[in-house]
Amino acid sequence: MKQTLTRLALTLPVVWLVVSLVFLLIHLVPGDPIQMMLGEGATPADIAALRHQIGLDQPLWKQYAHYWVGVLHGNLGDSIRLHDTVAHLIAQRYPFTMALTVAALALALLLAVPAGMLAAMRRGKWLDQALSVVSLSGLSVPGIALGPILILIFSIVLGWTPVSGANASGAATIGWRYLILPSVTMGASLAAILTRMVRTAMLEELGQDNIRTARAKGLSERTVLYRHALPNALVPIITVVGLQFGALLAGAIVTETIFSWPGLGRLTVSAINNRDYALVQGCLLSIGLTYVLVNFVTDVVYRWVNPRMR
Repeated sequence: MKQTLTRLALTLPVVWLVVSLVFLLIHLVPGDPIQMMLGEGATPADIAALRHQIGLDQPLWKQYAHYWVGVLHGNLGDSIRLHDTVAHLIAQRYPFTMALTVAALALALLLAVPAGMLAAMRRGKWLDQALSVVSLSGLSVPGIALGPILILIFSIVLGWTPVSGANASGAATIGWRYLILPSVTMGASLAAILTRMVRTAMLEELGQDNIRTARAKGLSERTVLYRHALPNALVPIITVVGLQFGALLAGAIVTETIFSWPGLGRLTVSAINNRDYALVQGCLLSIGLTYVLVNFVTDVVYRWVNPRMR
């Protein structure tokens, strides 16, 4: 418990850094957001009025302090373009992004763990080489190219899955058929990475003395693999999964744009194009804090499953 509380305390400076970077980086974006919002026909009086309404006429340190006060009170401001609070817009889109990210992560694990085990058990044989080629292909094809290819084959040619969206009715629900192609697009590269890591970890574990002792005692190969080798091999994979979760959140921006997925990534792109300061800050802050939280949970789980860390 003490180590968990210490780790939580060390997370607080990271949260402060995330909030500060989101605020400062948005203000470094070139272009006048007020001019973008009002268009070229706006009068100087209209520009000054909107600038005062948003608070952009104040010194930067005052804007920073005001932003922190809002964050601590759960008030992330209002979206000028969408005429709604940023917190409400994020609450609407956040479940879609999390569902897509979790689905991609689950798919990657379901593919990578068995494939990595098979490759380790058949080291140097044709199956190992075939899986190496497949994993290399998964790393080589980016999501921005894989997504349209999957749409062309499975949606347009074969007609098995919908082309885009999250459901047929437009309601705040997710249809499982709509989730297939986006999750495959996001999870393909992660599955390739984890396959190679599981293979390497399994080969290392299979060469340990405790595995040779278990085999010498006459235990079946299945028992040796699943009760002795695999649990130890998966310990370092936990850390990688936690780190890659953040990469999936970043990759969701591209995937959601390709598949018109109504998630946080697509909302972020729209806010950036419209120079909607408050909405961009809120979206990036949500993604950053989610990444920090996932890494904290990953660290706690890693210490729990690995006694040596305790």
